[in-house]
This record gives sequence, C-alpha cells and structure tokens, in this order.
Amino acid sequence: MAQEIELKFIVNHDAVNALRDHLNTLGGEHHAPSPLLNIYYETEDKWLRGHDMGLRIRGEKGRYEMTLKIAGRVTGGLHQRPEYNVPLNEPTLDLTQFPPEVWPNGELPADLLSRVQPLFSTDFEREKWLLTVDGSQIEIALDLGEVKAGELAEPICELELELLSGDTRAVLKLANQLVNQAGLRQGSLSKAARGYHLAQGNPPREIKPTAVLKAPAKASVEHGLEAALELALAQWQYHEELWVRDNKAAKAHVLAAMGLVRHTLMLFGGIVPRKASAHLRDLLTQSEATIASAVSAVTAVYTTQTAMAKLALTEWLVTKAWQPFLDAKAQAKMADSFKRFADIHLSRTAAELKSVFGQPLGDQYHDQLPRLRRDIDTVLLLAGYYDTPVVQAWLENWQGLYHAIANGQHIEIEHFRNEANNQQPFWLHSGKR
Repeated sequence: MAQEIELKFIVNHDAVNALRDHLNTLGGEHHAPSPLLNIYYETEDKWLRGHDMGLRIRGEKGRYEMTLKIAGRVTGGLHQRPEYNVPLNEPTLDLTQFPPEVWPNGELPADLLSRVQPLFSTDFEREKWLLTVDGSQIEIALDLGEVKAGELAEPICELELELLSGDTRAVLKLANQLVNQAGLRQGSLSKAARGYHLAQGNPPREIKPTAVLKAPAKASVEHGLEAALELALAQWQYHEELWVRDNKAAKAHVLAAMGLVRHTLMLFGGIVPRKASAHLRDLLTQSEATIASAVSAVTAVYTTQTAMAKLALTEWLVTKAWQPFLDAKAQAKMADSFKRFADIHLSRTAAELKSVFGQPLGDQYHDQLPRLRRDIDTVLLLAGYYDTPVVQAWLENWQGLYHAIANGQHIEIEHFRNEANNQQPFWLHSGKR
C-alpha cells in the first residue's frame, strides 16, 4: 500500500504555455508528454462509490497498472488517500491481486468481479517534471485531455504535485512558488469525481447551504477548529466550481464561505491569537475584494490573490500552523472537550441574539445583518451534537429573520423576531459535559 499525497490545480487553458515555460525553469528531470488512458470501473448499484473506493486500470506505452484507492482525506485540493497498485500484463481486472484487508469485510466480495463494468475513462497526455525540494522528491504532472462517459465529455487541464518521498510541507512550499503564476486554481474535484458525475448524466450541480457541522463525540476543541475550517473550505471549493461553470448565484456562497473562515478564526480567537492567522486573513481580504468586484468568475478564481488565499488556508490546516503560537494554557484549552466549548458558546450566542433583537429595531435592522449572519454561522458550527431537526427548527426563525431583513419585508421581520425570541434552548445550558 502507498499513501498518495498530491495537490491538484485546475489550469486556465490560456495559461498553459506560460506555465510550461515556467516549469522548465525549475530544473530537475523533464519527461516529454506521454499518452495515458484510464478506465474506471463501477457496479450498477455503485458499490465501490458507496464504500468510498475507486477502481481503475491505467495504460501507458503498452504497460498496465490496476489501482484501488480507498477512503482518505481531502483538504482543499490536497488529497491524502491510501492506494494499492498492481502491475498487469494486459488491461484485464484481477481483483484477487489486492490484499484481503482492502475490502470492507476483510475479503473480496465473491460476486464483485462479475458485477463491475467500465463506467468512464480519462484520456490525456501527461508531461512530468521531477524535482527535489528540501530533500523531498516531488513529481509535477501537467495533464491535458478529456474525461468521457458515454456521449458526454469535458476537458482535463490540470497540474498535480505528488509527493514521492519526504515531507508534505515541501509540496506546499513548491505550490506557493507556483501560484505566483496566474492561471491556477486549487481544485478539489478529481478526474474521477468528474467522471462519476458525467456517468450520472451530468446533472446540474445545486447550491448547497452550509449544513450543521457534525463532530465526533469525543472531539477536542482543536478537532472542532479543524472541522469548522474544513467545512468552510469545502463550501468555498464547491461553490467556486459552480460559479466558474456559470452558476451566477454561487458567487454569494463563495463569499459566504470565506466569511465562514473568518468567523471560525474569530470564534476560536479566545484560544488562537490573531497573529497566528494574520497572513491568512490578509490574503482573504485581498481575495474577497477581487471576488466581490465586477470581474468575471474566470478572472476572479484564476487570480494569484484567490489562489494564494486558498492555498494559505489549506497550508494552515495541514500544518496546524496555529500550534507554535499557543502557550501552555492555550494548549490545554485546545485539548479540552469541543462539546463543552460548543455549549458555552451556544449560550453566549443566544444571549447576544436576544440582547440585539429582543426589542423592535425600527429602521436599524439592516445594520445588524452582519452580526446576525455571524451568530447563525456560530450555531451551524457548534450545534452538531444535537438532533439535526431540532437544530434546524431553532435556526429557521433566525434564518427567516435574516432573509426578511435582507429583503425589507417589515411584517415578516417582526413575525420571525418574535418567534425566534420565544424559542427554548436545545443545548445544555451549563456547558459542563
């Protein structure tokens, strides 16, 4: 088994030549473009996908390799997944060559080979550069081609940085050098993810409101911080993809996700000092200004400001960049129960909401929209230990109030304000467990 660690970027097609010229200045070992054909397999009932597994055969220059990727972790565009690779003499599946422990029940399902069928393919040329960065070996791959499922297809124009040996930080260091080149955006959608989507008929991707964050029962405060930022980054990535695919409504959700990053940093600011995230917040400010302007989606998402901001957040998460700024007291707080932290801050948030909206505000409601947005975000990030229907019912009135204020619906404002203020707390008041 190998641990695949790679960082993916989508490349603006207009920037390919300039990017290639830049990569040629980095030194290292260059490999000319070589055709790669990958065929991905799945069962009719999507058994592999349901177990977060991906199965493919790759062919290159008459050589074949069978690969099984199993559940891993994606942070921004940084993919960390265990994978099993088996050389083949011909492009025919032989699932018995994978070790038994890769399968969910510790053995190969008896009928799996008879059930899997080709689902989609990726056909592209890969140009490679092998570099050494701080003693770590990194492969840079520029992939140009298309992913196809039946009659449907979409282009592949990607840059991947894969860690062959050494430290993940070296990949991030190299990425920071590359994003100074315009035309790169960190992408979380893999070729396989796009292939699966095409195989489903390429249905429209829908806007996804931020869901209530679910954290493990015994999560620490630090785990809660990481989960909150990963949620915000996932929302950013997802809606950026929609926006660049011409869903204009997604732009507001990109900005909302970036606001959720800021709010998370503020929510945990009693433990993590502001200086720990100063550089990240500066880059967010620059990127927000670019996105909020009247430029097109393509222009906005491929700017160096946006690329640097997203990469900075990914790096902040992957390297746990807040830790060097924590004293012993802060470290102890980080190790404490996220459940207790959540209950305490839910109580504080509810008190703030009632303090602000306990009485009619006349023509001053609009001034309180940013505060209301932050308080709603707080509940989304902290209420995951409670039943989702109960949380959603409590949130609906505050979200209704937000919508009514934003749209100047005066009668609805007072209705939702009264309903929201009359709700009983759903969380543990004391925060003792």
